[in-house]
Amino acid sequence: MVSDEYSDPSIMNYLGARKTTMLGNNFSEYHVNEPPRLVLDKLDKMLFRVVSRVGQQAGSRLHKETSDML
Repeated sequence: MVSDEYSDPSIMNYLGARKTTMLGNNFSEYHVNEPPRLVLDKLDKMLFRVVSRVGQQAGSRLHKETSDML
């Protein structure tokens, strides 16, 4: 799982993520078939940076600086 239903569709498309809704849930999530390292490599190319991690593979928080922030 890479993100929730409110994510930028263009980023999810770049990652090759598909939007799914699990039976019994009232929300959707984006999923990919690639391992986390490859997804993070793709996001790195889009200038996203890891700012925090939870566990070894449990989750990562990313940040992308914009020209407004510089």
